[in-house]
Amino acid sequence: MTTRGVLYVHSAPRALCPHVEWAVAGVLGTRVSLDWIRQPAAPGTWRSEFSWQGEAGTASKLASALRGWHLLRFEVTAEPCPTAEGERYSCTPDLGIFHAVTGIHGDILIPEDRLRAALTRSQRGETDLAAEIAKLLGKPWDDELEPFRYAGEGAPVRWLHQVV
Repeated sequence: MTTRGVLYVHSAPRALCPHVEWAVAGVLGTRVSLDWIRQPAAPGTWRSEFSWQGEAGTASKLASALRGWHLLRFEVTAEPCPTAEGERYSCTPDLGIFHAVTGIHGDILIPEDRLRAALTRSQRGETDLAAEIAKLLGKPWDDELEPFRYAGEGAPVRWLHQVV
């Protein structure tokens, strides 16, 4: 079953750009040449985005291929398909990677056990419930990435298809 999604590279140093393309090409199984534009939110960095189509699970493979590169900010989304829920991955140098399952309308779906664990930590006085829920929703990642998202408005989007 196939799905589609978007990879947003919000900021990458120029030297890292070809490595991002090689990593994405390795996941998609096809040559990738991204259109890079300057990222005004972080002078000296570049941004790119493109839409992809591939098997369910491609978003997680893209996120895994890109995670751990300290100076890279990115997001990967995948739409739900008949065999899989949608997904969203966000990654920043300071926070690391965030993963969420998304529903048909893009809402984040939080598993019951994660909500119960947040409630338990809150009841024990270990943390604030509102802060725990904010983390489950990815708010710290959204807060850090929002200036980079805004700076990318109007950027070109290209479709790439996974070779099966």
